[in-house]
Amino acid sequence: MKYQQLENLECGWKWQYLIKKWKDGEQITCHIDRSEVENAIVKLKSIEYEPTLVLDWIAQHMAPELENKLKQAIRAKRKRHFNAEQLHTRKKSIDLDYRVWEKLSSRANELGCTLSDAIEYLLSEASRSEKASRAVSSLKEDLNKLLSNKE
Repeated sequence: MKYQQLENLECGWKWQYLIKKWKDGEQITCHIDRSEVENAIVKLKSIEYEPTLVLDWIAQHMAPELENKLKQAIRAKRKRHFNAEQLHTRKKSIDLDYRVWEKLSSRANELGCTLSDAIEYLLSEASRSEKASRAVSSLKEDLNKLLSNKE
């Protein structure tokens, strides 16, 4: 495994994940009875500052269908956390209009690459095109100078 698992940190992330899901109105407990659900939520809220107790809560109360989603979310969070430590692996974000993203996405699909690779490719193509345009303009100027000197 590439990324180190830090129990306290990940338990805090699990607590945050469960609370967010609960606030979003999702069923996070395995209980059907409303009072049991409420008791489990109260218990979850009370262990906010004792992150390792979240593991016990998960074993006792968490809905089984949430298990894979939680694992995936924690794996992604762990990756982002460790990648953020170094500048070259830190995730950067850009703000794109939907139509721009759509065009970029279709171009990336045509090229068979990621969005980042597509942006890099398009920038290098634009740079090459600009250099070629400058070279043509320079040749035209030189040719005009030669032709005007001969007259």
